[in-house]
Amino acid sequence: MSFERYFFNKRILVKVGDITEEVVDAIVNAANSSLMGGGGVDGAIHRKGGIKILEECKEIRRTKYPEGLPTGEAVATTGGNLRAKYVIHTVGPIWHGGGYGEEELLSRCYINSINLAQELKCKSIAFPAISTGIYGYPKEEAAKVVCKTLSGIVLSTSLEEIRLVFFSKEDYDTFVKVAEKEWEK
Repeated sequence: MSFERYFFNKRILVKVGDITEEVVDAIVNAANSSLMGGGGVDGAIHRKGGIKILEECKEIRRTKYPEGLPTGEAVATTGGNLRAKYVIHTVGPIWHGGGYGEEELLSRCYINSINLAQELKCKSIAFPAISTGIYGYPKEEAAKVVCKTLSGIVLSTSLEEIRLVFFSKEDYDTFVKVAEKEWEK
C-alpha cells in the first residue's frame, strides 16, 4: 500500500519511503556537522551513495568548513551511487526545549537547501524529517515549522516538486495531520 499525499497543486509530495531510493535531482541529508556520515538517514545516504560523497565531504571540511558545517547551513556533493544527482547536506538543530532558536535553525535548513538546489538548477528535491531522530525535535513541532517554511517559499521557487519522505507511516501521519490544518485552511 502506498502512502502519498500532494499539496500546493502537486508542488509538494508527502510520502512514506526510503529517501536513498528517490528519483529526484537532489536529496537532502540530515547530516551531523562533521559531514563524515553517522546514523539514521546520514549513515544510509553515505553507505548507499558510496565513497565519492565522503571524499567530497572531506574536501568541504578541508577548504570551507574546517570546524564543521554550522547548524542551518547547506552544502552539496555528488549523489555518488544514489539515483539523485546531488546530495545536499544540512545540519538540523538539536532540541533543547524550544527556547534556543531551534525553530529558526530548522527553517533555515529547508530554506538553505532549497536555495542551493535552485543554484544547482535542480527541478526536484527530497527531504527527510530533519532533526526528529536522535536530535530529538518533537515531530509535531517540526511539522509545524516545515509547513510554515514551505508555505512561504513553495510558490516562489523554481523547483517543480518538493518531496517530504518519511521512513515510517506514523511519522507520515503526524506530518499530514499538521499539513491538513496548516495548508488546507
